Amino acid sequence: MQQEIINRKREIIEICLKKGILISPEALKRIDDEQKILKIFEILKQKKVEAPPDAEINFDNLIRENRQTQTKEIGEKIIKKEDKIKIVYSYQDEPKKRDPQDFVDYFNNRYRSLERILKQRQELKNPISIGKISNKKEKEELSIIGMVNNKHTTKNGNLMIILEDPTGMRKVIINKNKPALFNEAKDIVLDEVIGAVGVNTESVIFANNIIWPEVPTNKELKKSEDEKYILFLSDLHVGSSKFLPEDFEKFLRWVNCEMGNEQQKHIAKNIECIFIAGDLVDGCGIYPEQDKELSTKDIYQQYKDCASLLKQIPEHIPLIICPGNHDALRISEPQPRLSTEYAKPLYEMNNTIMVSNPSMININSTSNFPGFDVMMYHGYSFDYFVAHVDSLRSMGGYDRVDLIMKFLLKRRHLAPTHTSTLYIPDTKKDPLVIEKIPDFFLSGHIHKSATANYRNTTLICGSCWQSKTIFQEKVGHNPEPSRVPIVNLKTRDVKILKFGQ
Repeated sequence: MQQEIINRKREIIEICLKKGILISPEALKRIDDEQKILKIFEILKQKKVEAPPDAEINFDNLIRENRQTQTKEIGEKIIKKEDKIKIVYSYQDEPKKRDPQDFVDYFNNRYRSLERILKQRQELKNPISIGKISNKKEKEELSIIGMVNNKHTTKNGNLMIILEDPTGMRKVIINKNKPALFNEAKDIVLDEVIGAVGVNTESVIFANNIIWPEVPTNKELKKSEDEKYILFLSDLHVGSSKFLPEDFEKFLRWVNCEMGNEQQKHIAKNIECIFIAGDLVDGCGIYPEQDKELSTKDIYQQYKDCASLLKQIPEHIPLIICPGNHDALRISEPQPRLSTEYAKPLYEMNNTIMVSNPSMININSTSNFPGFDVMMYHGYSFDYFVAHVDSLRSMGGYDRVDLIMKFLLKRRHLAPTHTSTLYIPDTKKDPLVIEKIPDFFLSGHIHKSATANYRNTTLICGSCWQSKTIFQEKVGHNPEPSRVPIVNLKTRDVKILKFGQ
């Protein structure tokens, strides 16, 4: 290896001399790292490096400038593609040191965002701050908005929650003698923001109603004038020994109009775009003993193999991709776009558009039509709510991902409870608040395809391309792989094509 480094240095000197660039002995000494030498050699061979006659080259700057050029090229490619597909929201704040005050600001921002939404609800008449309740008369009806600080069942079997706003805390009792309200309130989770309407006493409010931020009932069901289709994929898990290449090959043949009946080929010819909601690769070290179930243990190769598969999709079809918890980047949400280092082969494709997890994308807008808003969220918080919300668990748990998605839409938050996901305490806003109601809510993670409609928002979970792993067997996941939900934008009808057994 040492001889190869010496040979590379000689070639670097020869290339620089031909370009009229001088290399000082100090500069040569500084490039003693094997990876740096190989990188410099690659840049000098492939790039046109210009310098004034007799100028000395700074190799560190050369590497840095090359990296900046690559980033700029990626950015220009994305901007060009986004003429047709508009990214409404994609998280891209720079990493920085966090302190305890950031968490305080984060929850205050969440409270304010959801308070604004709740104040639009007709049922909440002139809510007052908790700190001003002392000015109200005994047995006077009032309404408050607060974040759930605590929740427990009293010795009488009633439900008590403690609501908190920036001015104080207040106990709220939901009486078991109001069964409809009581059963609905059982699903209240810590840290969500709700409204309470009830009768005031000296130390507690007896609730007559609990108000969630919710999706309005009058939301428009948008439809396109043209018959176009969008597809939803997730959880490819390329690199896993459980990946299903034959099933994915069938999908690729169909999307290239090489198989299927006439109607199915008609759909394939009219695909507008494909959304992929995370976990493109299986990753490395994601769960205990994962290496025993990997066919490819190199993360770079996993993304290279993934790109080789996705390149077989016709290039005119945009691929809108967000990361998941198996992808090679931080798990804390919001997750930024896929790494330009690890996922470089995907960035080099001409039809990929990378967004964060979560993100909001608008498609098909015209001067006369506002387009469709698609919210992508991989779904890492789903596990927590299946485990901690009795109604979700009793009504199907992982088999009813549509109920989990409805649960989160009702709260207008993708991970309302503090421990439901790892997160970055953003000091400007809570990026997991669902401020804008989407036309489509796309998720994955559960490995089971499902579709539903909730107040004119279409809910879609995107199946997977991996058979059951040992880990999934332990935690009770029952995947249904190789299924592709397809939406007709003209009718909003949803079909699911099956490419597996």
